[in-house]
Amino acid sequence: MSVVYLSGGVGGARLLDGVVRALPPRRVTAVVNVGDDFDHLGLRVCPDLDTVLYTLGGLGDAARGWGLAGETFRALEMVKRYGGSDWFALGDGDLGTHLTRTQWLAEGLTLTEVMARFADALDVAARVLPMSDDRLRTRIETDQNGVLDFQDWLVRRRAQPAVRAVRLEGDPRPTPQVLAALEDAEVVLIGPSNPYVSIDPILSLPGVRERLERARVIAVSPIVGGRAVKGPLAEMIPRLAGRPASAAAVAAHYGGLLDGFVVERGDEGELPDGLEVRASATVMRTPRDRVQLAREALELAGVAT
Repeated sequence: MSVVYLSGGVGGARLLDGVVRALPPRRVTAVVNVGDDFDHLGLRVCPDLDTVLYTLGGLGDAARGWGLAGETFRALEMVKRYGGSDWFALGDGDLGTHLTRTQWLAEGLTLTEVMARFADALDVAARVLPMSDDRLRTRIETDQNGVLDFQDWLVRRRAQPAVRAVRLEGDPRPTPQVLAALEDAEVVLIGPSNPYVSIDPILSLPGVRERLERARVIAVSPIVGGRAVKGPLAEMIPRLAGRPASAAAVAAHYGGLLDGFVVERGDEGELPDGLEVRASATVMRTPRDRVQLAREALELAGVAT
């Protein structure tokens, strides 16, 4: 069976790592959010793509969940000394990724082609696809500060201004590679990512939802006991959905798109009738946890590991 995995954020990358450990990597295609990509210090930065790349390449910082292990920040220290913009932590090794990507994009390569080169260089066997080669800006409408770029809101302001709405600005098209992968997919997994800012950008692309309706779609809840394992989702749900943060709220957001849902044990309540539910341990503290959760999700999907 071919498996397509929709990913964004740290949790999404961690479970994806479990999936490619549980299955032959060549059977797995990751379609990754680009809505939080932005230009910083003249460089194209793709946080979700790079988190997937570093995680699958065995280079990521396990404690932080983002960036490279053993990273240094000498270049950023000089930026700060000059009075430049230092609020987004670009490490020295990470800069090599952004410099190379920016150069290759300027030379005419697509983002899909750039990521294929990166994956090959880092011995990443699974296929990693940007959801689009076009630009999409995720913007956060707040009560106090107006409309902010996503990274400005999340990183610079630490997600403090209360969210009123999430806007997706741009007119991106899914790449032919993404559409072909979804067309061939028998199973689609949605990682434990923030549905509003990590998964909705992918689902908003023309033709994506229609193709998902032909596959068996299984999601893993990013909410555990009313709290987000990482990130601001638990604070966003009451503001955007008008209900407490819960696995049920995430399931309701995806609606009829889902055939199955993996949740933390004890979070099974109030889930929609007809939705196949698997209760499991969903907090991934170790690589073994990632593989175990991946196997639970794949088993619910009907994929043998």
